[in-house]
Amino acid sequence: MTLDLPKMSTVSNARVLALLGDSVTTDHISPAGNIDPKSPAGEYLLERGIERKSFNSYGSRRGNHEVMMRGTFANIRLRNKLAPGTEGGWTQMEENQEPISIFEAAEEFQKSETDLIVIAGKEYGTGSSRDWAAKGVSLLGVKAVIAESYERIHRSNLIGMGVLPLEFLPNENAESLSINGFESFSIEDIKPGDKTATIIISSKDNKSDTFEVTVRIDTPKEWEYFQHGGILQYVIRGLVST
Repeated sequence: MTLDLPKMSTVSNARVLALLGDSVTTDHISPAGNIDPKSPAGEYLLERGIERKSFNSYGSRRGNHEVMMRGTFANIRLRNKLAPGTEGGWTQMEENQEPISIFEAAEEFQKSETDLIVIAGKEYGTGSSRDWAAKGVSLLGVKAVIAESYERIHRSNLIGMGVLPLEFLPNENAESLSINGFESFSIEDIKPGDKTATIIISSKDNKSDTFEVTVRIDTPKEWEYFQHGGILQYVIRGLVST
């Protein structure tokens, strides 16, 4: 990180990590319960010689980012429409492939330097104001979330982690726009203060289309945080420059 304000990140040819429905809570995004030994987080702990009886919970391991990012979207009740017929933290990178864990998919996408987004329905991020629900998503490489609506605090937390919250226009959603989640998405450059943005969606058969979204960065201070890449970067640059 440098003292210079970075160029606002663009989202280019992003893939969808999770295509979710309504009322996805912060516990769906970052569970606080027990760690399944067969989950990415459980496998990580076992590989480091930690016995199952000592796993404890995600909530007790909030200080370990390796565990927490592996636990992102690992709630056993999560339903990702990219992996129909499954329940839990599963996804598909391409249609008709075998489902893999969301964490494993994020790792593969990061290896190819592919941007990621999450698409959701109404009331995304409802529930407790769990900051790891935004931190974990950011660590997985998610650059933006497109939802029908947000819980207020979670929307703010996403901005604080440098994740762009976008909102479908009224009466629009993934279904009405015929989004299946296996397309690529690019977001035209946005500037501080912009109220809307244009999404370019490209399908596997080289067809493309656009749709408009609302930019849910609602205040000048939130724009400052986002321009810095997140609230931590904003604070550090402020401390160093004084």
